[in-house]
Amino acid sequence: MVSIDEVARKAGLSTATVSRALSGRGYVSTSSREKVHLAAEELGYVVSSRASSLASGRTRNIGVVVPFLDRWFFSTVLSGVSSALMRHGYDITLYNITADQDVRKDVFETALRRQRVDAVIAVSIELNEHETARLLALGLPVIAIGGPNPRLDTLTADDGALAQLATEHLLTLGHTEIAHIGASPEFDLDFHIPTNRRLGFETALAGAGITPNPAFLAPSDFTVEGGYRAAKQLLGRPGPRPTAVFAASDEMAIGAVMAARDLGYRVPEDISVIGIDGHELGEFFQLTTVDQFPLAQGERAAEAVLAKLEATNEPAAHAALPFELIVRGTTARPQEK
Repeated sequence: MVSIDEVARKAGLSTATVSRALSGRGYVSTSSREKVHLAAEELGYVVSSRASSLASGRTRNIGVVVPFLDRWFFSTVLSGVSSALMRHGYDITLYNITADQDVRKDVFETALRRQRVDAVIAVSIELNEHETARLLALGLPVIAIGGPNPRLDTLTADDGALAQLATEHLLTLGHTEIAHIGASPEFDLDFHIPTNRRLGFETALAGAGITPNPAFLAPSDFTVEGGYRAAKQLLGRPGPRPTAVFAASDEMAIGAVMAARDLGYRVPEDISVIGIDGHELGEFFQLTTVDQFPLAQGERAAEAVLAKLEATNEPAAHAALPFELIVRGTTARPQEK
């Protein structure tokens, strides 16, 4: 194993300077930092996490608590968190909160208290008072992504506003017969995202003087398959047909596009479809969406928690996450009857 002393000799600098350059803590001139990194690379030197922890009192590891690992949105947020932390020399430890309450309890009562992490990022998990208190008792920086929590620093997504913008886009095009594919009650969990998106949909309709048609509301789950099944029911049964569909996620919207085409409808000539999220397949399907930039959400959370690690006694901060209407090829004006 190459030692830090060998790196110092090759770079022609003191061991203390090399340590500061590799840890990122303390001032080192640009030229000296370049010499250190070049020498370390040539020698194949890697900082020992154990030695670094002993010297600094930090693990250079961030705990990330997530409700799902197999859903596109959460894996994309995680990708943003991971890439941003790795650029700063940090590792991550994942804590997957499942539907099993004993597993969830163990994460907050035991796992996070083992002093393996320097900070915690909670992704789209609605923490109760006890869980919030447990996190605060760790004495570590905490950043939460998702809904509001007055006791934590949060990056908040306004799901009602996202849905309202998506629906208003359809209204602006001239649609009045608008269906909504949302989530079944069993999927209305943390922060009640499906409910808030449905309320945003209804708020937009009310603003246009339109009463939602119960026959145009279809429950599903946040998957392509779920959106496909729901759209098949909406568009395949006898009776009035909507001219547009607002799906509560891009994955459901993609499923709706596929179902409409399988039933012989042209998108967007016969029916318009819009979703929410900014899915990576959206461009391929030419899906109109309200992008909430999940990759950037993860990067922003990582940057926020790193900033908190370098500061002390900062008051809780709350920031709204940005979103943007991306108009592509699945929405258009309704055909004249």
